[in-house]
Amino acid sequence: MTRIFKFGGASVKDAEAVKNVVQILKLFPKDNIAIVVSAMGKTTNALEALLNSYMESKKEKDSLIEEMKNFHYSIMDGLFANREHEAYKKVDHVFHELNESLLVKPSENYDYEYDQIVCLGEVISTIIVSEYMNQAGVENQWIDARNLIKTDNTYRDAKILWNQTTLNCSSEIDFSKCKVYLTQGFIGSTLENLSTTLGREGSDYSAAIIAYCLDADEVTIWKDVPGVLNADPKYFAKTVKIDLLTYYDAIELAYYGASVIHPKTIKPLQNKNIPLYVKSFVNPSAEGTTVKDCTVNNPIPSFIFKVNQTLITISPKDFSFIVEENLRDIFQIFSDLRVKVNVMQNTALSFSVSIDHDERKLTKIIDTLESKFTVKYNTGLELITIRHYDQETIERVSLNKEIILEEKSRHTVQLVARKA
Repeated sequence: MTRIFKFGGASVKDAEAVKNVVQILKLFPKDNIAIVVSAMGKTTNALEALLNSYMESKKEKDSLIEEMKNFHYSIMDGLFANREHEAYKKVDHVFHELNESLLVKPSENYDYEYDQIVCLGEVISTIIVSEYMNQAGVENQWIDARNLIKTDNTYRDAKILWNQTTLNCSSEIDFSKCKVYLTQGFIGSTLENLSTTLGREGSDYSAAIIAYCLDADEVTIWKDVPGVLNADPKYFAKTVKIDLLTYYDAIELAYYGASVIHPKTIKPLQNKNIPLYVKSFVNPSAEGTTVKDCTVNNPIPSFIFKVNQTLITISPKDFSFIVEENLRDIFQIFSDLRVKVNVMQNTALSFSVSIDHDERKLTKIIDTLESKFTVKYNTGLELITIRHYDQETIERVSLNKEIILEEKSRHTVQLVARKA
């Protein structure tokens, strides 16, 4: 059996977590396994802070790098007997490359610079995990995902070049030579070998891409939760694990913002009917959640909360109707600025959208829209999505909230709200 395993940042956040990953792998001694691993702990956040310091020519770059290096050294110190181990040399080499890259003046393309720097979190993580796996008796081959996953140059949200990626995966991953391969999530590269990323939290998508290219039997995402829950435990005291999800419901939940699965993960799997399992790395023998081609009767209502939303309302300056030409122009602006719309609603004279707040982008969005339209906006809002709703569930989440916008379909309701 060919399995694809994805381990996120929480599953490799410290030395004990890395040891736990190895124990999970030892449960599958006869299987061919390709493993996708994320950056350790909050390393991606730290690299983003480093990037911003670099772009703004601030002086704390050295201290930020030293802090990251110490974090990874502390994990290695818990895994290896001494600092003569090859893992330290390999990690030092990556940090040296990072230091060298920051000596050059950055370009004005923030997204490009983001991908060149932030991708290194996954590289460092997988070097450490691979070296420890070999030491612990799980022989594996480390592969740079940038040699597997080829993309266009849409930095921070790269589009997959499927034909080239499939050829690369087939040639680089040969289970007749090695039964376990380990690579990075979230990253790829252009045909010119410039690093790209697949979107924040994109390691799930990486696992699905590799599964598709290898015709894998299944994909398992190992999480710190027992499976897909019907709500985020941060917001709900009582949550319910969903045992079975259709591909359709899974992609809907992911699209609306359920953090347990990346939105792009499902399509490659559904196209080849590859089941997805979401399981707990704390309790690997538990059933978890299965996502596959199936029928589910009486689905459980699911709640998704997205905070830090901006609601933008757009109206024609001449008091004319919102018509197809206006919508075409608005969506062209959104497309050009790479704005993802979370919910939208139009009336005769206005068109409203809720988007994730991005201080870097917001001024440009408003300025560009105002060249053609009258624009008003509110920040600090919350988007609540209920999949398989009823009136009782709507009332439950609306308590002590002012509902600014409500949009309903047969199975889903979305509410843009603020505290009353």
